[in-house]
Amino acid sequence: MAKRDEYSARHLSVLEGLEAVRKRPGMYIGSTGSQGLMHCLWEIIDNSVDEALAGHASTIAITLHPDDSVEVSDDGRGIPVDVEPRTGLSGLEVVFTKLHAGGKFGGGSYNAVGGLHGVGASVVNALSARLDATVTRGGKVHQMSFRRGEPGTFAGAKPTDPFTAAEKGSPLLAAGRAKRGVTGTTVRYWADRDIFSPEAQFMEDELVNRARQTAFLVPGLRITIEDRRGAETSEQVFQYDGGISEFVDHLATDGPVTGIWRIQGHGSFSERIPVDGQMTDVERDCEVDIALRWGVGYDTTVKSFVNIISTPKGGSHLTGFEQAMVKVLRKVVEANARRLKAGNDKLEKDDVLAGLTAVVTVRIAEPQFEGQTKEVLGTPAAKQIVNRVVSTELEKRLTSTKRAEKQEAAAVLEKVVAEMKSRIAARQHKETQRRKNALENSSMPAKLVECRNKDVESSELFIVEGDSALGTAKLARSSDFQALLPIRGKILNVQKASVADMLSNTECAALLQVIGAGSGRSFDLEAARYGKVILMTDADVDGAHIRTLLLTLFFRYMRPMIEAGRVFAAVPPLHRVEVIHSGRKANEVRYTYSEAELVTLLAELEKKGLRYKEPIQRYKGLGEMDADQLSETTMDPEHRSLRRIRAEDAEAAERVFELLMGSVVAPRKEFIIEGAAALDREKIDA
Repeated sequence: MAKRDEYSARHLSVLEGLEAVRKRPGMYIGSTGSQGLMHCLWEIIDNSVDEALAGHASTIAITLHPDDSVEVSDDGRGIPVDVEPRTGLSGLEVVFTKLHAGGKFGGGSYNAVGGLHGVGASVVNALSARLDATVTRGGKVHQMSFRRGEPGTFAGAKPTDPFTAAEKGSPLLAAGRAKRGVTGTTVRYWADRDIFSPEAQFMEDELVNRARQTAFLVPGLRITIEDRRGAETSEQVFQYDGGISEFVDHLATDGPVTGIWRIQGHGSFSERIPVDGQMTDVERDCEVDIALRWGVGYDTTVKSFVNIISTPKGGSHLTGFEQAMVKVLRKVVEANARRLKAGNDKLEKDDVLAGLTAVVTVRIAEPQFEGQTKEVLGTPAAKQIVNRVVSTELEKRLTSTKRAEKQEAAAVLEKVVAEMKSRIAARQHKETQRRKNALENSSMPAKLVECRNKDVESSELFIVEGDSALGTAKLARSSDFQALLPIRGKILNVQKASVADMLSNTECAALLQVIGAGSGRSFDLEAARYGKVILMTDADVDGAHIRTLLLTLFFRYMRPMIEAGRVFAAVPPLHRVEVIHSGRKANEVRYTYSEAELVTLLAELEKKGLRYKEPIQRYKGLGEMDADQLSETTMDPEHRSLRRIRAEDAEAAERVFELLMGSVVAPRKEFIIEGAAALDREKIDA
């Protein structure tokens, strides 16, 4: 038996071919969970997209099959099937079995692509229980199958069917003839569940978003997604001719300050790369295409891409874009400081990017990515080229003498200067607040009923609908840690209103002041004066509307409170049932919180032979309860129920708020008409 500390050459392992991929899959696809499963799919899809980018494909079809397989088909040129001279294998087998092999290493087949490392298809093949590749090319249909990266033939159509490995040569099968001029590639594979975790699954929402995004980035490309996994087959089609301008219009959710500006340009740079074993200087071209617009909001949405591959963590191209934006706007603001009343203060990046929606794309042959997952562009020259293009074109736009462009430029300058002033004022206010203790703060609204405890974590602020409910709530609350703020009627719909309108609204301003953490970008969660904010409204249509208006205010101007899980909705009871007991035993009061719960309770009482007082009391307002009832059912932490308000998907929540509360009426009307058929009129509380 060898000693534990013995270490010699025979202890070294040499992983060859695709064995390394199966041994260390995380190195190639990031993880073996759902994200890794999706990454494999992106690798196959990106190969088809590269054909479209090169002008050889116009359609891509993605199909999710019920047997856990996925299929990607395109009408590109088709993977070469002739023999590759150095290996003696067909091009199709080389692509799917050899790491760092493909047509994207400077052979002239592609100028700007997403798949660059030559490992995508082969890695997917290595991690698949079965992969079938079908190529239509030269009037023929060719087919090849693989099992965990090894070529061969299956006895049937399932990955579990008997498999015979190819002994020698390429097992390329002739599957038929094709019409003249018809070409393309179809890849269907079954992920190896011995590699991927059991809970890993294809995420349809992520696939849809990626397909839509790709269709925006490659104008005219038609992408279809067909999901056959459910009881009914669903199909979605994406095709856009407007390019990234249409993409920006899709991403933007707030009202416009400017139209969509398009910035385009290119540059060249020299790069030293190995060619035939020697370091050689080669000339590269970098094309820059950017679409952007400023909106009335303060949220920033900037998406960056390299050869249509998303770089969610940015990189050199995004750095160049942001630096140019700040540099140019600083220069123009300084030149117009007197008119804009900007003083001597300098713009910062957050001021410039507030309310900006932009799509930044560059196309480079053989870009350098940091890692196989391609989340960060590393090509240094992209920074200087993007910076130069944006600086030149943006300055022209901001100093243009054309009437329409001049008006938009003035609106942008006013917006960024206003953001700068707001940031400086917020910082000064924060510094002032730090110098004061809680007793020295500016006076709170007179209607605030404060609690005695100053411990933020344990304190609660109840926002109460109406003064009548306030009177009951005062008696029902625990004055140690529960504060009350009444609001009168329906507050301002801030999704439609401007910031100035919101701040001038009495109810909105009082709420911001009481929470004490600012608003918008300057909101400081640590400065919030209460650990929980609880919306306590009546259990009727008006109460639901008021709660929605309050949530709109929180989502738009105090979103960190929602993201931190500190906003709740109280759950007052709907019914009070007094159960009659015979003899000296006192009657029992039971509360129910829904119609279904009431029906269940009444059936239970009937089964036990118990009677109850009629009519059953139906609470429509908080003011109908006495203090003991309100405390027991809605405010006492030991007995109450609270619904935590969450916005897990901020982008989806943004779309819902804009649909339901925004200023554009037509989509909301269409939504109401479509949902009318599903409405149960019996449940309308009116």
